Amino acid sequence: MTKICCFGELLLRFSPKAEGAWIQNATMPVFVGGAELNVATALANWGLNASYFTALPDNSLATDIKNYIQSKGINTDSINTSGERIGTYYLPQGSDLKNAGVIYDRAYSSFASLKVGQIDWKSVLKDVSWFHFSAISPALNQDAADVCLEVLKVASEMNITISVDLNYRAKLWKYGKKPVEIMPTLAQYCDVIMGNIWAANTLLGIEIDPLLLASTAKVPDYDYLQHGKATSEAIQKTFPKCKFVANTYRFDYQTTGIEYYTSLFTEGEQFVSPLFYAESVADKIGSGDCFMGGLIYGLSQAHHPQTVINYASAAAYGKLQEYGDATQQSVNQVQAILEKVS
Repeated sequence: MTKICCFGELLLRFSPKAEGAWIQNATMPVFVGGAELNVATALANWGLNASYFTALPDNSLATDIKNYIQSKGINTDSINTSGERIGTYYLPQGSDLKNAGVIYDRAYSSFASLKVGQIDWKSVLKDVSWFHFSAISPALNQDAADVCLEVLKVASEMNITISVDLNYRAKLWKYGKKPVEIMPTLAQYCDVIMGNIWAANTLLGIEIDPLLLASTAKVPDYDYLQHGKATSEAIQKTFPKCKFVANTYRFDYQTTGIEYYTSLFTEGEQFVSPLFYAESVADKIGSGDCFMGGLIYGLSQAHHPQTVINYASAAAYGKLQEYGDATQQSVNQVQAILEKVS
């Protein structure tokens, strides 16, 4: 069976109610997450062999977290014990990570403190056939970016399939480097690149229509899919190792809802998901991670590209109605979503 290693920083998400209600009630929900752990959770939940690499300190809180991860069916053997603290962030309920209200507290975390030469990557990647990371990790600091490059070189030498999620967090990338100065060097090792036309521009320097630069709000009658195809072609031309490019499109719908669709480009052909609408959303966090998990789920099993993009999109759509960071949907539940829109 394919063994998939997800690499990234574990984060605790503190989710206070807005306007200070959490202070009056003396309560605040806490979620164990991080983009790459969310992907691993989805994959394990769907029956795949998922492992997780991060760095955690040596304390009782970290032990509780490891036990929690293991309870999800995720292998934690490669988690590195080092450093002093676990990264956290605060996000008011109902917001997403693009919201200005997000507050990061990740400086000097165990993961952010990793250094080149510290980890035996060949040991970590033993028996691994798929390696996944996101653009969040190299956004932390130069050391984290260097560690990303280090592990990608080893994974590439070991002929491991590599995927990246072009997550862009404007409140990160504060160490003097722009994303476009770091991410292209990492993307050259990737077989699968997932993001959207805005992230491809910001992180990889891929050209974008100036009309779309001012806002991610939907432009009426604009052909986003045609732009996505051009972006995918440009990515594959710039990064020849890349075999699959996925783009997501998520727009506001009826004030409180979401309009959502995606595409997958490979071998000169673009495959498009059904169009999904949700009149309301329970939690926006982790939907993109669930989509990434769906891509890996299908591609790692050599499913047809149309089957892959349909499943990944339905899973991401379903995650919008789940409270918390990672999906708990079963394969049958995702398939049921697809049946409703087909």
